[in-house]
Amino acid sequence: MKDQYQRVVDYIRISVTDRCNYRCQYCMPREGVEPMPHSEVMTYDEILRVAKAAAGAGITKVKITGGEPLVRKGVCGLIQNIRRVPGIESVTITTNGALLCRFLPELAAAGVSGINVSLDTLDKDKFHRLTRRGEFSEVWEGIRQTILAGIPVKVNCVPMVGINEDELVDMASLAWKYPITVRFIEMMPIGLGTGYTAVTQDEIKKLLEAQFGYMELVKESVGNGPAVYYQLPEFRGRIGFISALSRKFCRSCNRIRVKADGTLKLCLNYEGHINLKQEMRNGIDDNELQQLLQDCIYMKPKCHDFPSRAWPTAENGVPGIFGKGDSPEARVKGILQETHNMAQIGG
Repeated sequence: MKDQYQRVVDYIRISVTDRCNYRCQYCMPREGVEPMPHSEVMTYDEILRVAKAAAGAGITKVKITGGEPLVRKGVCGLIQNIRRVPGIESVTITTNGALLCRFLPELAAAGVSGINVSLDTLDKDKFHRLTRRGEFSEVWEGIRQTILAGIPVKVNCVPMVGINEDELVDMASLAWKYPITVRFIEMMPIGLGTGYTAVTQDEIKKLLEAQFGYMELVKESVGNGPAVYYQLPEFRGRIGFISALSRKFCRSCNRIRVKADGTLKLCLNYEGHINLKQEMRNGIDDNELQQLLQDCIYMKPKCHDFPSRAWPTAENGVPGIFGKGDSPEARVKGILQETHNMAQIGG
């Protein structure tokens, strides 16, 4: 479906857990964070209801994320069930790769459409320092086995000044050696990420062209979201960029997110203002759930405004959008009325 700015929104990222087996430096502290109670995490039945409602609202692509999604038991069965939902064309998963070899047969049997592996360095010692847990050999073997299985692979790298900027040519070379896509994802000013300096798309592109030659923009549609892709001479794979800050892509943003606790986020920069899990547990039926999603998608913000914007909430001192006992219809009406001005930000 289209939002109020005529963008086609057809992609949903669903987090199935907040737990992770890594403690990456730019993601969480060494000691980790307090996990949410299991009772607050969406059940697989609830996630499947969200996926069905999303498909009814025009979503065709689903990304399963975490935390680390493979730490949650039964996630491959969930992927298989979502693949069967009418209207869903692809279900992909993003993983840190530590458990990929173990679950690859199940993922393949479930019909996973593609696997994204987060990998910021090719240096074994640096990898262990960055993740505080992981073993590079496990991740690399998972990538290798996925390639051999014929499942599309994307390697996601977050370039950071003083951390891995000296490895970007080597990282890009993976797409020369193997039929995979290497994507450079700009560090977002969120949480611990604010302590790191991003390497911009222009800087990386200049570096790669000096090494490999002219990068030709791929014009046809590739992937699920607003990433841009380039082809280089004699490369078996492609190079991609997701640059939310230096190359702001809000005009073409096609995604929404649902956190593990059911919170709907229409834009990564804005606090979620409705909880789908709670609505389902309050008795909302499937038709109401789909309508709620449609109305929320319509109100997707025009653009982000990092580093500091927030939707109105009681927690940040602004009256809540709706009351605790309001019906789904009243909640939707409240969203449409109270968030209209916020959705115009960046005009």
